[in-house]
Amino acid sequence: MFPLVLRTATGSVRSWVTRHLRQLQVVLLVLPVAVLGLSLIHAPSQPAKAASGAGIQFVSTDWASAHADDANLRILDVRIAPFAYFSGHIPGAVHIPDNAFRGPNGKLPVQYWPNDKLQSLFQQVGVTDDSQVLIYSDGNDVLGATMVAYLLERAGHPGAAVLNGGFKGYQAAGLPVTKEFPAYEPGRFTLKDDPSVRVSLEEVKELIGKEGVTFVDPRPADLFAGEVDIWARNGHIPGAKNIPWPTFTIGEENFHQLKPLTEIQALLDERGVKKDDQIIVTCSTGREATLQYAVLKHQLGYPNVRVYEGSWTEYQQSGLPVETGPGA
Repeated sequence: MFPLVLRTATGSVRSWVTRHLRQLQVVLLVLPVAVLGLSLIHAPSQPAKAASGAGIQFVSTDWASAHADDANLRILDVRIAPFAYFSGHIPGAVHIPDNAFRGPNGKLPVQYWPNDKLQSLFQQVGVTDDSQVLIYSDGNDVLGATMVAYLLERAGHPGAAVLNGGFKGYQAAGLPVTKEFPAYEPGRFTLKDDPSVRVSLEEVKELIGKEGVTFVDPRPADLFAGEVDIWARNGHIPGAKNIPWPTFTIGEENFHQLKPLTEIQALLDERGVKKDDQIIVTCSTGREATLQYAVLKHQLGYPNVRVYEGSWTEYQQSGLPVETGPGA
């Protein structure tokens, strides 16, 4: 029947086909552009997905759920209080408080342990050279999670991820929680120190006041300004910009969750933090700095970001100049 209709109405069918093919061509031309436009609008707003060799990433609770059974996934619960871990944690998570990674070095308190001790700690919690490591804490201690991720990068390990939202976000997503402790073997972890992620006091001395160098200090405004009497000398490195670390998060609702990256980028643009500058992140003890280091370098693609690990604990007793007030 259909061939007969075609033979008897060839002209009208050809006209109908031609018209609709033209409409289809328009759709096919417009659709990819629309899809690309949507991807460009939304791409920078959310933290990146974890991938081996991608540096420090911030991953969602959906990612954590989807990869929970991955054979090479090692989950670290770095909350400081052990009873928080005892009361409930992500299945498979090994507890090691973030303050286990620091101590006195003979001159200063709360400094990162020597490399051999850091290597031993990562081995004890089951991290191997091939592990994808997921790290989480809760609340303000997101700084502990980013610190441990930073130490993994510093140790030459490519697969560190921070759980965006932390344990609070994980629970809010209705994902499984356990009180059982995992059994595991110590890991074979090779530490390959990467000095390119940090600066020393001597380097800081040479960089102060140099064009194209920006010091970012994420401490609370009153500490930065020198209004609180804590150290022998209070204040900040001359010329530093005070951008408190909570401004990178959604705030009181959950300090462990980042703001959309577009909002963080707008804040940095407003404060004049340029992508082509050398950026040194410095804080009180080298812990707070790791959040902004991870976001600037690995989420927003700033190419020249380093941490001053000694931070104010070291700087204030060095004899180098100190500035007070709101800063740059």
